[in-house]
Amino acid sequence: MIFVGELSDIPVGESVRVQGRVAIAVFNVDGDLYAIDDTCTHQDASLSDGWLEGCAVECPLHAACFDLRTGQPSGPPAKTPVRTHQVVVDEDGAVYVNETDSAEATDTTESAQAGFEAAV
Repeated sequence: MIFVGELSDIPVGESVRVQGRVAIAVFNVDGDLYAIDDTCTHQDASLSDGWLEGCAVECPLHAACFDLRTGQPSGPPAKTPVRTHQVVVDEDGAVYVNETDSAEATDTTESAQAGFEAAV
């Protein structure tokens, strides 16, 4: 697990970036924490620098939006989802990210991508 910081270090409506095997963005949405890969799948831009609207983040480069709960893009220009990661807060308020294994993400991404393409 990757230590993110104390819960008080992530104000509501804000995000922090931590380093795992890849950069991970952790968002605080009205007290609920979500973690996704920090790099937009459309082009290399940091999603932690994006705009948070509800449970979605908008990429600061070309306005691709991703659902923080599923990693799914809401539409073009991004077509590929970002990985999501489990967030754990211990009894002392320390926040950790359990980074999703790449193999798990591939299975999830492939089935999600198939669903996205079918809908388009």
